[in-house]
Amino acid sequence: MNLRGKTAVVTGGSRGIGRAIVRRLAADGAEVLFSYAKDEDAARAVAAGTGARAVRADMGAAEDLRRLFDAAGALDILVNNAGIPSTTTLLDTSEADYDRVMAVNAKGTFLAMQHAARRMGDGGRIVSISTMSTVWAGPGESAYAASKAAVEQLTRVAAKELGPRGITVNAVSPGPTDTDLLRGAVGGDALAATAQMIPLGRLGQPADVADVVAFLVGPDARWITGQNLRATGGLV
Repeated sequence: MNLRGKTAVVTGGSRGIGRAIVRRLAADGAEVLFSYAKDEDAARAVAAGTGARAVRADMGAAEDLRRLFDAAGALDILVNNAGIPSTTTLLDTSEADYDRVMAVNAKGTFLAMQHAARRMGDGGRIVSISTMSTVWAGPGESAYAASKAAVEQLTRVAAKELGPRGITVNAVSPGPTDTDLLRGAVGGDALAATAQMIPLGRLGQPADVADVVAFLVGPDARWITGQNLRATGGLV
């Protein structure tokens, strides 16, 4: 319970990796507020199971972000987990689709960092979820990989700007992780083939990523900042 007395905001906390992060931080003693985009039933289930509070917010909408952080008040931890994928090729990606991916994944993270840093005391923690696609991108990931590359650069700069206040800023880049999103995008045979490519011999689980996040927001990671930890099972 090394986060007892800490307040955390987790964006996109109703499903997948975000849900696992909410569960882990709550289990570690933090008071958690999380956002969700659409699935109110899923958000209620997470809140009921963890004691966390849920706020509906679109991470691509500046006013929703302001409302989310106003609900949090003073905080100690921010986990930028909310994000949307893009699977269309460079030539087929419309300007509107590109703008939407950038608004949620890059601009949303940027604004969340601003809101959090203004409300954090010294010694706060910021962690943003990126992706291994910034170093191993596949076809159809141009907008998505670009948006997450922006997140990684924000992490490096913010670590330097907020370091004098003792605030650490890091990123975590998961590899293939067994979530509804991955299973919906990749068929059964392809999913098995992906698992076989990973040196540790299996897909990641949401809890695997949540445990890395818990380390970074905890006291043992006090000397780590400006880093991007790849939680990929050795794939990259």
